[in-house]
This record gives sequence, C-alpha cells and structure tokens, in this order.
Amino acid sequence: MSRFLKILSWTFAVLLLIALATITTVDRSPIEKQNFYQETFERLEKTPWQGSEGDFWLAGWGKANVTPDKPVPLVGYAPRGPYEFVQDSSFVKAITLSNGKTQIAWLNFELLIVHPVLAKAIEEGIANSGVKADQLIFTATHTHSGMGGYMPGVLGNLAFGGYDQKTVDHLVNKSIEALQTAISSQDTASLSYRKVDAGKYVANRFIKDAPYDPFVRQLIFTKKSGEKAVFFTYSAHATCLSSKFMGLSGDYPKYLNQALEARDYDFALFAAGTVGSHRPIAPGNTPEKVQEYAAGLDSAIWLRMTQFATLKNPRIQHSKLDISLREPHLRISDNLRIRPWLFNYLLGDTNPHFDFTQLGNLLLITSSGELSGVFYEEWDRLAKENGLNLIVTTFNGGYIGYITPDELYDEHYHEVRETNWYGPGNGHYFDQLIRKTIER
Repeated sequence: MSRFLKILSWTFAVLLLIALATITTVDRSPIEKQNFYQETFERLEKTPWQGSEGDFWLAGWGKANVTPDKPVPLVGYAPRGPYEFVQDSSFVKAITLSNGKTQIAWLNFELLIVHPVLAKAIEEGIANSGVKADQLIFTATHTHSGMGGYMPGVLGNLAFGGYDQKTVDHLVNKSIEALQTAISSQDTASLSYRKVDAGKYVANRFIKDAPYDPFVRQLIFTKKSGEKAVFFTYSAHATCLSSKFMGLSGDYPKYLNQALEARDYDFALFAAGTVGSHRPIAPGNTPEKVQEYAAGLDSAIWLRMTQFATLKNPRIQHSKLDISLREPHLRISDNLRIRPWLFNYLLGDTNPHFDFTQLGNLLLITSSGELSGVFYEEWDRLAKENGLNLIVTTFNGGYIGYITPDELYDEHYHEVRETNWYGPGNGHYFDQLIRKTIER
C-alpha cells in the first residue's frame, strides 16, 4: 500500500508540475491601464504616413492560377486531408494603383488566411524580382475549402495543412506573375466608391437579431479603354459549403466574382470584410446552392445601391501600425489559459498590425485581427463626419484570432474562446484604434 501511495504521490507531483508549467490564469486587468495599450496609441500618433499627390490615376490588374499539380490538404473547419477533386481552380489576383509617383498593390488569395510566414516569403520574392510597390496589401477570400501547405508550426501541421516549401515557392512565383501582369496592363483610369445593402444575405451568427454589417463595399476602377475592375468586400463568412465537402473551392466569393465578371466587370476581386460574428444566409451547402446564393448577392449588388462617390483627387497616402498586445490568451476554461511559451510553440509568429491606405477621401484599413462587423456602423458614421468613405478588410499577412465585442468574452462561442487569442478588452482596443485612425 505504501508503494502505491508513493507512485500516486509522484504521479500527482509530476502532473502538478506539468500543469504549473503549461497553464496560467486569464489576465482581466483593465486593458487601458496596460503599457502596451498606451505604447500602441503613442505609436499611432507618431507613425508617419507616406505618399504623394499626382495628376491622374493609373490602374492595372492580373491573376495567376495557383491550383496545385496534385492534391494538398484542405484548410478550414476541422482537418479533412487532401482534397479529392478540383471544384474550382484557385487564383492569386492583383490590382495595382499609381498616381505617377506612388504605387500600391493589392494581392488577394483564395485561402483561409495569409499566414505571416507566407506573407514574408512573398514580400521577399517581390523585392528580389524588382517589382516596385510602395505599399503591398494582402487580402484573402477566407474560403474554408481552400488549399493548405503554407502554415508552419505544430498547430499548422496538426490542423491547418502543414507547411510545404514547394507550395510556398509556387505561391510566391505566381504572386509575382500576377503583379507583373497588373503593372504591365496599367492605364489611366477613373475611380469610384459604391456601397450596396445586401443585408438579406448575412446575419449575426451568434445572437439572433443582434447588429451586423449588411453592406457590400466596392472600389471600382474604369480604364479609359472602358475596361473595368472591382475590389469589393462583404462580411459573410465563406462557409457555405459543407465541412464534409472534399473539393478544392473558393466557396461563394468565387461564384460572386464570376457573376460580376459575367455581367459588367472584366476583373473582380473579393476581399473578406469584417467577417467576425457573421454568417451567410445560404439556401444550402452544395456547390449548386452556393452558386444560387452568389447569384442572389449579385442581383442585390446591382439593385440595392445606397451610396456612390467618385474619387477625383489622385492622392495616395499609406502607413503601417504595429500593434502591441497582451500575452497570448488561448483559453482552456473561463479563467485558465495555456502559458505564452506554449502558445508561441504551437502557433509561432502572428504579426499583429494594421495597414492603412487613403485614396482621395476613401480610407482603407486592413487588419490582422478577424474583426467583427458589429463595430462597422459606428465606424461608418464617424468616417462620414470626417468627410471619408471607409473600407475595412482582414487577413493582411498577420493573424491574431477574432476581435469581438468585449461583453461576449465569457460566452461559450468559439470566436471568444478557442480563437480569441489575446485576452479580454481587444474589442474596445481595436475599436478605439480604428476610431483614432479615422479622426487623425
């Protein structure tokens, strides 16, 4: 009996040491009193904006097929293994914009996210290629049926398709190809902003009748030749297809792009908007039903315009804000979280930052946090008071999990538990950062 008690005591002691080494409590101290909070706002005030004012707009666009030669793991929902067939070819798309002095470029991927390691590889590849872009802006469609192979680390290997250097090299090379096509096709253009109510097709996915962002926001490029491209956002998650679907697909953004290109545009680029807390109201989860959903959205875009504005002043300004955060807070219960060293071991670098771009009176903000659209109404109101139109996107080459209203932090939703990675208070924090940027 004494031997049994000794073994039990040793076992308990070992388990206790493991728990102490890997688990700690949630930090619920007020976020406004944290040093990192004050430092980030000071950085926001001091970070310079670069750019210029020109005499005209120059716009171009291009794309490259990045569909793998052989099946790779699907990323989104739970691990599903390699895709079994290609429902939709996957593309990287690029739009470049210049005023003759400053040039910016958007790169868009039919992927779940743009992982920091992938973003860094692409930035280095573009710099080595000689392609010029004063600001490079990453976006993704956030399809949950896209390709993997670009997420390193333990969790990347376990749940997000792992890391394959050939896949990353392929995405880098195709990104350069798309950018080169966009730059070589540049011509003088006019720019316009368009806002459309498509509230019939999206809802708050956690709280019935709670606020949500209903709008499709478009930046339209029209060349003097008459060719047209559109960069547009919407807040419904690209989760129409079933989690059991085993085909490579861009989900509804793919079919909405195709619908817009069939109707009026030569080129359409969907960038995920403030998709946190937002679900699509789709009629079903088969490819045919997803296409039906996209067709309904396409009709709304043409029939439900609520705002239109022309961007006459060819002024480009841009900036980047590095965001400091609490220690990682990946929770295992209401008040317990894994320790930061374990989080960093599992997930690696998250690259928290904002990219800011202002084109005339249009302000574009791209976030590493998967922002909830419930904040958008107040941001829009504030932008209007400051003579601005506003477009907010996510998946900018960093990923720090969801940014949701703080009052939901202790609810048992996956957005505020498993995928809210940096503790309480970030809803207020990011809301205030965006407000200060609008008011700058």
